[in-house]
Amino acid sequence: MMKPAPSYLSPEDHAKISEAVARAELQSAGEIVTILADRSDGYTDVSLTWSAGVALLTLAALTAFPEFYMGLYDKALADWGHEWTPRAIIGLAAGVAALKFAGAYLLQLWTPLKFAVIPGAVKTARVHERAVRAFRIGAESRTVGRTGVLVYLSMREHRAEIVADQAIAAKVDPQVWGDAMAALLAHVREGRVAEGMCAAVEQVGAIVAPHFPRADDDINELPDRLIEV
Repeated sequence: MMKPAPSYLSPEDHAKISEAVARAELQSAGEIVTILADRSDGYTDVSLTWSAGVALLTLAALTAFPEFYMGLYDKALADWGHEWTPRAIIGLAAGVAALKFAGAYLLQLWTPLKFAVIPGAVKTARVHERAVRAFRIGAESRTVGRTGVLVYLSMREHRAEIVADQAIAAKVDPQVWGDAMAALLAHVREGRVAEGMCAAVEQVGAIVAPHFPRADDDINELPDRLIEV
């Protein structure tokens, strides 16, 4: 059974973020969706790649220093009369490489180490992909004026994304979201996740309002509550 993702926020924090979304949406026709994810990917492929790399390095070491490893084998088994045939040498190499592969993979089951060895570019790409996918499912084209905006925070990767629907993206340069991202991450780095989400939501509302002012008959088309996954 998959271990449930940890909850980073209290019910009071959830209520605080929902209230921030409601206030921000009073300024404009934008519809803000907030998602907090524990992680954006399982990164099994990265763990396997590192493990395979360790196994290949082991084979390289065996090739460079065969006598050392064969000596260790003989001492471990106290087999003074052991004859090293090609089959025995290949078997030793395969066995040691397999043990190294398994050991490296098992070490990466410890979450802090696993995320420490994932390249930053990979984390950034996976978080972006997950945010875009979440936006397409939960917000894209689900408002009359296509004015949805997703604020997405992925905790394990220490990364965030802001994704806007077509109408907003056509008028707001992607770089403009930088202030909202900075406000979000500044709080999160200090452990104030709820405050960071609220600050980002406030910034998003302020950015969208000049381009899409709220109409008198505007209705709330998407839920204000934070989605925690």
